[in-house]
Amino acid sequence: MLDKNILEKAFTTMTTAKAMAELYEENFKIVSKYVHATSRGHEAIQIAVAMQLLPQDYAFPYYRDDAMMLGIGMQPYDLMLQLMAKKDDPFSGGRTYYCHPSLKDADKPKIPHQSSATGMQAIPATGAAMGFWYKENTGIQNTNQDNPIVVCSLGDASVTEGEIAEALQMAALKQLPILYLVQDNGWDISANAKETRAQNAFEYAKGFHGIEAISIDGANFTESYSAVQKVVKTIREERRPFLVHAKVPLLNHHTSGVRMEWYRDDLEEAQSRDPFPVLKKQLVEAGFTDDEIQTLENAAKAKVQADFDKAQLAEDPKPEDLFTNDFAPTPITEEVGERNPQREDKVVMVDCALFAVEELMKKHPECLLYGQDVGARLGGVFREAATLAQKFGDERVFNTPIQEAFIVGSTVGMSAVGLKPIVEVQFADYIWPGLNQLFTEVSRSCYLSNGKWPVSMILRVPIGAYGSGGPYHSSSVESVLTNIRGIKIAYPSNGADLKGLMKAAYYDPNPVVILEHKGLYWSKVKGTETARVNEPSEDYMLPFGKANIVQEIWEQETEETITVITYGMGVHWALNASATMKNQVEIIDLRTLYPLDTATIFKSVKKAKKCLVVTEEPTNNSFARSLAGLIQENCFKYLDAPVMVIGSENMPAIPLNSTLEFTMIPNVDKVKAKMEELLNY
Repeated sequence: MLDKNILEKAFTTMTTAKAMAELYEENFKIVSKYVHATSRGHEAIQIAVAMQLLPQDYAFPYYRDDAMMLGIGMQPYDLMLQLMAKKDDPFSGGRTYYCHPSLKDADKPKIPHQSSATGMQAIPATGAAMGFWYKENTGIQNTNQDNPIVVCSLGDASVTEGEIAEALQMAALKQLPILYLVQDNGWDISANAKETRAQNAFEYAKGFHGIEAISIDGANFTESYSAVQKVVKTIREERRPFLVHAKVPLLNHHTSGVRMEWYRDDLEEAQSRDPFPVLKKQLVEAGFTDDEIQTLENAAKAKVQADFDKAQLAEDPKPEDLFTNDFAPTPITEEVGERNPQREDKVVMVDCALFAVEELMKKHPECLLYGQDVGARLGGVFREAATLAQKFGDERVFNTPIQEAFIVGSTVGMSAVGLKPIVEVQFADYIWPGLNQLFTEVSRSCYLSNGKWPVSMILRVPIGAYGSGGPYHSSSVESVLTNIRGIKIAYPSNGADLKGLMKAAYYDPNPVVILEHKGLYWSKVKGTETARVNEPSEDYMLPFGKANIVQEIWEQETEETITVITYGMGVHWALNASATMKNQVEIIDLRTLYPLDTATIFKSVKKAKKCLVVTEEPTNNSFARSLAGLIQENCFKYLDAPVMVIGSENMPAIPLNSTLEFTMIPNVDKVKAKMEELLNY
């Protein structure tokens, strides 16, 4: 028999959650303005887990976990403010759905931003657990309190997602301190388990060696509490992963927008497994009188009604509230350090990045590097991580499985526990499986948590066509990335810029993608020698959003002039193409695609009167076309010709054959011909 205080708290919390669901249904026209779900039927297991979490723990709930939120100490009023998208919603300031929490209160478990994408929280949650693993293995974990754990709560239908497998694989591989709680109500939306699942989560977990799984009646509070208590104790002490498969009924609608009466054929059976009368009976068995129980019920219902009335009167966000917390402020706003010190030898671009990372890791124990093949055996397929694992150990520099979604999304959890991950996707062509995490979790975290949880990470992406890499190693992806709001994007053309931007990215509290052209890594491509530099000083930093005028001209009245706007390999094409017309061609190296230095761009275009945008991407619907449109819109009255764009041919992929590759992508001659066309326009 559980302690009476535990039972009383659980009953009060369950009654509160039940009363909220019933009140929402009674006031459907008011609350259904925004889609929401409730925990009705799931309350017992949610409360059992919540009551055992500590402030140092991290929780990654899902959209049905409002009873869990009450269990950790949130008030009905807090949840209702989010329900009605009010200004003082403590999670998001009215930006996201009911029970999509983000919490950083000192006295409660920490909850990074939770999205609505099904099961996607599993990877950030596992990233947080991996962060604890890293801190413990490197000796930087605070040991003055009980070991923290991570709880990732999931619906049973989400376990069919591929990204769940990536999370479980890594948890098993690294033996991470995480509890995956799977609440199995037998339904997706209208599809049920028999239609969509070959096995339940308990059976599925058996395939991941190193994850211990149990299956329990999640509608029975005492059974749930006792089982979870043992699991949590084991995770805290032994630091290994568990999965708890909790069978529960769904007693309310899937969401307010999908009503149970539309499709459910099991309502009577589900009602027979209601956890509320089960817990009520357990209180009676523990010695509570009917009057005591009724008093607890009445108090909870009164609290819910009062909070609901208060929430309705709360202030809505103002229009200006839209424009806050898209990014956290960065401390790096000016170029600092020595860019071009006297050195005996110039350094290739890939080594500038390598030295930058090494310097950061020496200085900051919270800095770590992981990705595909970056570990000690190879040190990266481009040798961009060579010697780092040997110098800093396999806990700080390590290989991951081939799972780009995990590489990208784990940084959310890593950042949340105070680390600064530098991660790598091996080729730009392989970034596609990671885009869900980059878009849904990484880029939106700061904004949708109302500034509480910016994701501090660096994603390195080797990019571009070089040496017959073919259709799977040569792609340019900047147009897709620049359409993801909430990330910063660098695309340097030389080693000094790469090192300076890498350092600035480290101290930036926001997510940064650095696109690193493979053809510039060693300057093996003819005409790219200027990518080699005297390595900048250790303290050199280059702020984002500052373009570089790599070739400057003065305003002329007798000769036609143009501005070339470009980045990456395009800088070298432009420099070489303009060799015979340097006095007519100003070249702007963007260095960062977001933020964009529009002031430098517009000033140059207004001076030259003509503009050419050079990119390696196919031009249709591209970043370059968008930039050309922006220039045209802001500089139209100064232009003597339309803004032109040159890029790769608009074909589906870059062919393997070298002749076809050469035909596909720009080069010096093509860029020169376009310059001459524009000058003569």
